Amino acid sequence: MTTAAPAPAPAFELSSIAFFGRSLDEYTRFFALNPAALRGRSVLDVGGGPSSFSAEACRLRIDAVAVDPLYGCTPDALAAHVQLDYRRMRARMRANPGMFRLRSFPSLEAADRDRSAAARRFLDDYAAHFAHGRYYGAQLPHLPFFDGAFDLVLCAHLLFIYARQFDYAFHLAACRELLRVAREEVRIHPVCGADGRPYAELTRLRRDLA
Repeated sequence: MTTAAPAPAPAFELSSIAFFGRSLDEYTRFFALNPAALRGRSVLDVGGGPSSFSAEACRLRIDAVAVDPLYGCTPDALAAHVQLDYRRMRARMRANPGMFRLRSFPSLEAADRDRSAAARRFLDDYAAHFAHGRYYGAQLPHLPFFDGAFDLVLCAHLLFIYARQFDYAFHLAACRELLRVAREEVRIHPVCGADGRPYAELTRLRRDLA
């Protein structure tokens, strides 16, 4: 019996880590969160970028903190990163529409409007609360927190999306660090690469973490 070779995945290259973010509503969907149940609990958003999760969560009395390598820059500098990276992502999304499944938005334009609004909320909150310790400048695999510092640790659109930039040793060290600072649970989304395929070393990673 002969079988045809699988069709190549659509090209969608992420050459650098995008400063791109999402809203609490998107986090709630892809992390299966219950914001009401998180009230009064501590949550860390790792690689938060210009997501408005922490800003919105804190308004709901969730003790949310975010970490990203670019935190520590001025609000104006972060706004410039947002403008540049959002323009790049818009171009990539329109050039590769088949790579995106819009389960929550009627169109790419609607998704873009929602994520741009999230970035504006982030920038306002960052300007007001960076000095209060809501945003930390740091990156995996080394986080500036004690063991078990947070009830829940989230990591969105960072690790496996950039499998070509990060080798297996980095993924293992990063996941161990997420587990170290989590008291109860770590949630990572997605577990696939930019080509939409599951991370090739996922079984090995689960085994080594276990």
